[in-house]
Amino acid sequence: MDRPTREEAYALLTRHNSNDGLIKHALAVEGVMRHMAKRRGHDEEMWGIVGLVHDLDYEQFPEQHCHKTAEILRESAWPEEYIHAVQSHGWEICTDVEPVHEMEKVLYAIDELTGLITAVVLVRPSKSLHDLTPKSVTKKWKDKSFAAGASREIIQKGIDLLGMERAELFAEVIAGMHTVASELGLAGELADEGVA
Repeated sequence: MDRPTREEAYALLTRHNSNDGLIKHALAVEGVMRHMAKRRGHDEEMWGIVGLVHDLDYEQFPEQHCHKTAEILRESAWPEEYIHAVQSHGWEICTDVEPVHEMEKVLYAIDELTGLITAVVLVRPSKSLHDLTPKSVTKKWKDKSFAAGASREIIQKGIDLLGMERAELFAEVIAGMHTVASELGLAGELADEGVA
């Protein structure tokens, strides 16, 4: 395969995942990856597809996370650069594949962060990404018991890899998630009132 298409990637994702939460997470990461690629002058399609399939194996093979994805993608003849990128988001968690390229560092930094931001939105009265600020995310970031599954340590390591300020990355991830807010069910009340 020369370059996988978005349709092929989505078909693969839904073949291996039926959990709505995991599919929405994949869509959130895809949206942010496309946004970040555009902002940084990179290939939006490639970055988005990597984001879409990054957790391909998680529902069926959580104990072999990232490793099974590599197998599945190789069986489908995906390019090695996509496979390396996907494996690198598990660096020092479940793989020893270090994020080297900019796309890999971005994926590593934003993966857990999209989960934290989703959790922040869900406890807000509006249930909307559209009125969320980096300040609101920072407040919840400091509460270690809130969305404890979203590792602050991993997110911070990713922020350091990118050489960004925390609030700056929060703002970029929120902006990226805006692009897919309806698909994520996070457009909230504002969308119903036509404000979004």
